[in-house]
Amino acid sequence: MGLAERRAVEEFKDKQFPALKQEIDQAAGFDVPLEVQWDTLAAEGYSHLYADAFPKVYFVPLRDAVKAIAVDQMGKDALKGGLKKVLVANTKEGFSCSSFSFEGGTLTIDHQPCSNIDDVGERTTGIQKMLEEKL
Repeated sequence: MGLAERRAVEEFKDKQFPALKQEIDQAAGFDVPLEVQWDTLAAEGYSHLYADAFPKVYFVPLRDAVKAIAVDQMGKDALKGGLKKVLVANTKEGFSCSSFSFEGGTLTIDHQPCSNIDDVGERTTGIQKMLEEKL
């Protein structure tokens, strides 16, 4: 990860991530443990896309899926009881929901940061369906 990528990641962490984390927690109704492997998200040569890509690829789909599940008390209780951690990373070079998993209470969102950026709805549906099936 070069200097441009490190700067862009830090800028996102400082300026956008706190509000997105708050929205996720608010949607869930509890403080969702969220681990982000920032060093894996930095795609070489794409730092100019991070501010747009990171929310759309990782955090907006998570927020929207959680919001859809937590529409009633049963959904909120299922999330709080079953979702122990969310891990966000780019380790498998995946570019679709098939690289996501939910095992042992950990939802892993493993996706290339700058691939299929605008497929927010597809990722939201994939996360929601996976959680609803396993909670």
